[in-house]
Formats: sequence, C-alpha cells, structure tokens
Amino acid sequence: MRDYIILNGTSSQTIPGLLIQNLPPISKPRQRVEIEEIDGRDGDIVTYLGYGAYDKEFKIGLFGSYDVDEIISYFNSEGTVIFSNEEDKYYNYQIIEQIDFDKLLRYKEATVKMHVQPFKYSAEDNQKVFSVDSTTTSISIRNSGNIYSRPVLTITGSGSIDLYLNDIQLFVINMESYTSITIDTNNMNAYNGNTLLNRNVTGSYDNFKLNIGNNTISWSGAITQIEIDNYSRWI
Repeated sequence: MRDYIILNGTSSQTIPGLLIQNLPPISKPRQRVEIEEIDGRDGDIVTYLGYGAYDKEFKIGLFGSYDVDEIISYFNSEGTVIFSNEEDKYYNYQIIEQIDFDKLLRYKEATVKMHVQPFKYSAEDNQKVFSVDSTTTSISIRNSGNIYSRPVLTITGSGSIDLYLNDIQLFVINMESYTSITIDTNNMNAYNGNTLLNRNVTGSYDNFKLNIGNNTISWSGAITQIEIDNYSRWI
C-alpha cells in the first residue's frame, strides 16, 4: 500500500496528485536535561526536565493531475497527524518551517518538516464516557500506553465534589450553577465551553497522572457522568 498521512481527519490520499514519498521513522522523543558539574565530585548531576518536542521530516511528490493550491492549503495547517506506519496513533503537530513548493513544481519533490509534541495518543479509542448512579463512587480506567498520561476530564454533577485518583484526593470541584466542568490536567485549566472556571477547581493538576495500567478515579459528592479523553499515551 502507498504511504499516506492523515491531517485533522483528511487523508493525503484524497488530495489529487499528492504523493507521500516516504514516512519519518518511529522514534523516541529526546529527554530535556540539566547537567551540573561540581568541583571535587566525580561525574556530574543530571536532572530530567521532561520530554521535548521534535521534528519529523518526510518527502512529498506530485503525480498525474494535481492542484498545487489545494496541496498548499492541505499543509497550511496544524492539529493532529497520523502516519500510515503508525496508523493507530496520532501526534499533535505544527508546520513551522517553509515548504518549498517551487521545488515541488519544478522537480516534483519537496520536504515537509513537522514539529510534533513528544507524546502520541490512540487514534482508535481515546475517549470513555461513564454514566454513574448515586450508589457508584468510583470507576476504573486503563492507560494502555507506555508512559503516564494527563487526561482531560469532564465532570457532570452538582454541588461540591471531592475527586480522588488511586485513593489520593487531588481536586475539590465547586459546580455552582454549572452542570459540567472540564478539567484539562495537561494544560492545567478548568472550563465550561469558552468560560474559564479555574476558581471552581482547586487542587493538584501536576499530580493527576494516570499510571501505566489500571487506575481508579473515585469521588464524594453528586456525579452523574465522567468523560475521560487522552487516557492512554505513548512516547
């Protein structure tokens, strides 16, 4: 099968005349580190600062009948990308570097450099919705990836809610007049639609991490539904 990519749900195979000539290799993101050397001490101290974003490069070409303006529009984008050599995962990307479309027209070949964030997510099943009744006080969620994840939670309920992860209380949620509040643990924000509700959620965003494997989310208070996005994550 011919190589392809999917940008924001649109396959390159649907763009007339666009050829994905090769795909970037599957690689692990770099670790950002701080290295400190101390006089009188052998070796050094390495402090890990997290994973860094990196670039993925691939070549595109032209064949048959094509519309270069449609191809330019296709790559004038940012969002999610799926590569056909990892068709069950997606990355978050931006295209920062210029693409030489003049070279593409002259030589039928050009290079695309995508700036991708370090983690990838399931393209097949990365959202779960749990409807709960008044007798339910916990749910189980499995991170099927190979590194901890920072999910997005949408809590539907009322009143004051204490939220726990693996038996550790991490959030106090004051629903006030809102029927649902979304908590983005990665970006450390709470909101309903376009309304920021950070004052309604207190606690530790930094410590809300789903471990690899099974995790338990529990609560006290009135919850009727929990929606969890991005619960599995890979490097």
